Amino acid sequence: MSKQSLLGLVPSMGWNSWNTFTWDINEQLIREVADRFVTEGYKEAGYEYIVIDDCWSLKQRDAEGRLVPDPEKFPSGMKTLADYIHGKGLKFGMYSCVGTHTCAGYPGSFEHEFQDAEQLAEWGVDFLKYDYCFKPRHISGELLYKRMSLALKNCGRNILFSACNWGEDGVYQWIRESGAHMYRSTGDIQDNWDSIKKLALSQLDKQCYTGSFCHNDLDMLVVGMYGGSNNDFIGRIGGCSDVEYRTHFALWSLMGSPLMIGCDIRSANQATKDILLNPNLIAINQDPESRGAYRIKPEPQWFHTDEVFMLVRVLADGDLAIGFFNLSDGQREISLQFWDLGLPFASGFSLSLKDCWTNEELGVYTERFAPTVPAHDCLVVRAKLVRR
Repeated sequence: MSKQSLLGLVPSMGWNSWNTFTWDINEQLIREVADRFVTEGYKEAGYEYIVIDDCWSLKQRDAEGRLVPDPEKFPSGMKTLADYIHGKGLKFGMYSCVGTHTCAGYPGSFEHEFQDAEQLAEWGVDFLKYDYCFKPRHISGELLYKRMSLALKNCGRNILFSACNWGEDGVYQWIRESGAHMYRSTGDIQDNWDSIKKLALSQLDKQCYTGSFCHNDLDMLVVGMYGGSNNDFIGRIGGCSDVEYRTHFALWSLMGSPLMIGCDIRSANQATKDILLNPNLIAINQDPESRGAYRIKPEPQWFHTDEVFMLVRVLADGDLAIGFFNLSDGQREISLQFWDLGLPFASGFSLSLKDCWTNEELGVYTERFAPTVPAHDCLVVRAKLVRR
């Protein structure tokens, strides 16, 4: 079964305009990104959605209540742009909001849900990011997401529904039932290490709330931005090291978050491409069973914080994806006892380990594996059971 056969079967992969460009978007930019998806190998790696975020429309609807693309930014119109993206074998995504207005003050979809869903379908939209600003206070967000979900499922086109309510209003308890294919469980990411660490730690105990057809979205990737946003909040003067970006990508991959690129891929350097196009991490993220990861903490007498841990993800073929994460500011040895994986010595099995970053075979280990991981870094291995 391919991931295209059912919407939301595995986490979505693509690119979103907001993190780098915010309001400064236009159709030429979007076309160039689509071109690079093909020529730079992103499409081949599995990335497929090109998503325009906020600030694409005029500030007022037309006389019939329809949304109007900004003619200066998108002079050819959205249908023509969608056709161009589809012609590349890619999918086209757009943005709206549950409220009367979007977060940047453009028209939202409140009480226009069915009209807007039909308009998106007419344009050839494949993905809707649905934000949470300017929601009327006495109407539940749960109801509004159910409303748009119903509209999308009856608009005549398959449109992936990305709910973006920032983890508010007990979303974990009702979002799967709403019909959303993915949901933002965090506040906005920023292009700095503290933000990445905070978002990841906030969701380590929420892995039971992710899975096929409703994926926990930790927000868009900042890999390769290096402080390149035009928005001060996201990180105009922020940025991370390549090691930190690598750890960021590994966390999002093992935790089953959608992988939505946020950098300007037109100018991505080789280190950024090596991270975003890593086939082993992508395969873990796109595993067809879409199981959440579980956390193993090292021995408590040596580690008194949550900054050092292991994440384990059970894969469809019987392998285990294991991430050794050191979010602290100093080098750490991280010891994994195999009985914590359900693999006692008496089983007669050992683990054959492959480094997912370097593709190096690390050897066969029995009972224990204890790598030393530098500060802010990670080691991700794919472990295969082998008989002793």
